[in-house]
Amino acid sequence: MKTLYISDLDGTLLNEKAEITEFTKNTINSLVKKGLFFTVATARTPATAVKMLEGLDLSVPGIFMNGVTAFDLKERKYINTCYISQKGKEALFSVIEKYLHSGFVYAVKDNILSTYYENTRSPDAEAFIREREEKYGKKFTRLSSIRDCEKEGLVYYSIADTKEKLTGAYNELSLCDELHCEFYRDIYNTDLWYLEISAPGASKKNAVLLLKEKYAFDKIISFGDNLNDLPMFQVSDEKYAVMNAKDDIKEAADCVIGRNTENGVAEFLIKTFK
Repeated sequence: MKTLYISDLDGTLLNEKAEITEFTKNTINSLVKKGLFFTVATARTPATAVKMLEGLDLSVPGIFMNGVTAFDLKERKYINTCYISQKGKEALFSVIEKYLHSGFVYAVKDNILSTYYENTRSPDAEAFIREREEKYGKKFTRLSSIRDCEKEGLVYYSIADTKEKLTGAYNELSLCDELHCEFYRDIYNTDLWYLEISAPGASKKNAVLLLKEKYAFDKIISFGDNLNDLPMFQVSDEKYAVMNAKDDIKEAADCVIGRNTENGVAEFLIKTFK
């Protein structure tokens, strides 16, 4: 039976420093040589994830931006990207202008990911830009109006702020059939929540099904910690929550494994992969 093991990153495969430990990296690479098929599914973009995944032998394309795209890490190529429709763009920009005026809009064109923003009024926006630029070499483009990128191939919108400030925008955007919404608490700063918007077909669930069909996997085993992992759990034959996971994830899981800070996924693989 051909099985794909697929793990979330932050809070699951990554430790408290948002890094993959050498133990986890060496364990996965060793098992890949023995026939393990392993990849990741994350809300992060390839622009940041590629560097943190350096040295990890992922034999299958990863899932990024909560299922907006699959990205071949070996070929450095986007595959099956889900674009937001014109109607979806209009709904998104209207809500941004009504409630937010901040956050980041992502576009993919000619295998290049571009990131746009209008201002840095959300609590962690400047720190987000600084970390991504300094640590990962990611580029950001500031616009006089967020609508200046409307003609681009938009795929994703993300903002972090308090739950109270984002709830109105979430409630309104979730009514639009042309958009898919994710709304969940940040694991690094629990005062903040993430609101993430994409096309209706973009989800970890659909991206997992795509990989399953494209690479002829018979079985999916997944690992997660947060609410955006629930769609992936829905189409997994086996699903495991790390000990530090949200209660909803633990309830949906078949079993709870070790913490992300204790190499929980790697320890599980050592014990179970044959």
